[in-house]
Amino acid sequence: MPRVVSVWLKNWPIARLSLTQDACAAQAEAFDIHCPLVLVAPGKGGARLVALNKAARACGLIRGELLSNARSKAADLQSREADPAADAVALRKLALWCLRYTPVVSAWDEANGADGLFLDIAGCAHLHGGEAPLQDDLAHRLRRFGLPARIAIADTAGAAWAVAHHGDESRMIVASDGQEAAIKVLPLAALRLPDETLALLHRLGFRRIGDLLRKPRAPLAARFGAHLMLRLDQALGRAADPLQPASPPPCYHARLSFAEPIFSEEHVLEAARRLLLILNESLAQDGVGARNLRLLLFRADGEVSSLDIGLAQPSRDAKHLAYLISLRLGRLSGGLDAGYGFEAAALHVTVAGPLADRQASLDSESRDDADNEARLIDRLAQRLGNEAIRRLHPRQSHIPERAVILRHAADGTSADWNSNAPSAARPSQLLARPEEVSEIMALIPEGPPRRFRWRGVLHQVQHAEGPERIAPEWWRISDTGVERDYYVVEDSVGRRFWLFRAGFYKDGVLAPRWFVHGVFA
Repeated sequence: MPRVVSVWLKNWPIARLSLTQDACAAQAEAFDIHCPLVLVAPGKGGARLVALNKAARACGLIRGELLSNARSKAADLQSREADPAADAVALRKLALWCLRYTPVVSAWDEANGADGLFLDIAGCAHLHGGEAPLQDDLAHRLRRFGLPARIAIADTAGAAWAVAHHGDESRMIVASDGQEAAIKVLPLAALRLPDETLALLHRLGFRRIGDLLRKPRAPLAARFGAHLMLRLDQALGRAADPLQPASPPPCYHARLSFAEPIFSEEHVLEAARRLLLILNESLAQDGVGARNLRLLLFRADGEVSSLDIGLAQPSRDAKHLAYLISLRLGRLSGGLDAGYGFEAAALHVTVAGPLADRQASLDSESRDDADNEARLIDRLAQRLGNEAIRRLHPRQSHIPERAVILRHAADGTSADWNSNAPSAARPSQLLARPEEVSEIMALIPEGPPRRFRWRGVLHQVQHAEGPERIAPEWWRISDTGVERDYYVVEDSVGRRFWLFRAGFYKDGVLAPRWFVHGVFA
C-alpha cells in the first residue's frame, strides 16, 4: 500500500524569491523581506496581488486586491512581478533534492499554483527510522533553507494534500486506512476543486467534505460532473491518483576504496582507469558518452581533491580519457598533494551526450578525422586550458567578414563548410577589416587594377582574375553596405592579393575606392 508525504511550502513564491535575494541584489532589485512585499500579476482593473509576505498581511492586504489600493494601505510597500514559470522550475529542483528520501517525488504545479511536493515513501520510511523521523528530518532541512512547510503523511496523495493544507497541525501522520476520518471534518477546498465548483457547493449549503459523504452520488455527479466524484474517490483511495515523478538527469558514477592509502600519481591513474572501465558499461548501455568528468580523490585526513575534465565531443575511450586525466594531473601547481594518502576515489560523469555505436574499421589504429580533431582539442585544452583553444565555425552569410565566427573549440563539433564559391577563390588569410589602397591605376574604369600601393609598398599587377560581385544582404535591416567587385591579383614578384572595388559617393559623385581584404599564401 502506498504511503504519500504531502509537503506544502506555505507562500512558496515569496519564499522562492527570498532564497534568490542575492541574485536580485545583483540586478539592482534588492528588497527587504521584513517590510511589506507583494507579488503582482495582471488582472481585471489592473495589477492584483497574488502573493504576500507576513508583513504585508499585517497591513491588512489580501490576495486579489488591486495594487493601487494596496499602496494606499502600506506606504513602504514593495512589489515584484510574479513569475510562475520560475516558481515551477525551482520547485522541480527541490523535488530532485528530495530524492534522498525516496525515488518517487512529484511536484505539485497544477492550476492552484506550484506550492508543494508529493513523496511516495512506501518501502523507504524504515531507511530513515520510520515515518515520524523522516517527517522531522525533512521539516528540519527545509526550515534550514528558509522554507517553512506543513507536512502530512497518508495512504493517498489527496488525503495527504488535504491534511497538509487544511489540517490543524503543521505535521500530521494519518493512520493507515484512516483517510476518511481525517478528511471528513476538513473544508471542501481540501479536495483540490476549481473555484467555480467550490462557489456553487457553498451556495448549496455544503461546507465540509463530510457533507458530501452522506449524499447520494448520482445527483452530485449529474450536477457537478465526474471531476467532483473523482477527487473525492482519490482522497479516499477508491480511485487511482498517479504521481508524475520528477526524473533526475542521468547520473553515471563509480567509486573505489583502497585497502591501503595510495600516494603516487601512477596509482591514481591506475585507479582512474579502473573507474573508467566500470563507467563504460553503463554509458554504452544508454548509448551516451562523457562530455565532462569529475575525479574525486578522498584523502585519509578528510580533504577531497577534485579534478574536472572537459571534452570536445562525447567519448567512452578509456585510454583517451585516462591520458587526459594524466595531463590534468600534470598541470596541478605543486604536484599532487596526497597528504596522508588517498583512501578512496570516485569518478562522476557530470555531463553526458549521445554517442551511437559505429562499425569498427579493419585497421584498429585508424580513426576518422573528427575523432582525431576532438582528441587533439582535448589534449591541448588539458595543457593550455579551455579558454585558450578556439576554432572557426561557418555561418550562413556570403559577406566574407560575416561568414565565420570564432568559438571555443569544445563548443560542439565542427560544422560543415558549405560554400558556393570555389575554395581557390578565397584567401588563406582574411584581414580583420579591409584596408584601403592608394595610387590605383586601371586601364578601364570597371577593370582590374594594374598598380596599387598598400602599406607603403607599390605593387605592379601582372595577372588578375575577376570580378566576383558580392552584394549587401538586403534582408538585414541594419545592413547599409555597398556592392563589392572582388579581384584576385598577382604582382610582379608572385605575391597574390584579394582586392575589391566599392563605389562611394563624394560630393554627390560616385567615386570608386579600392581595398585589400585578404592575402593568399
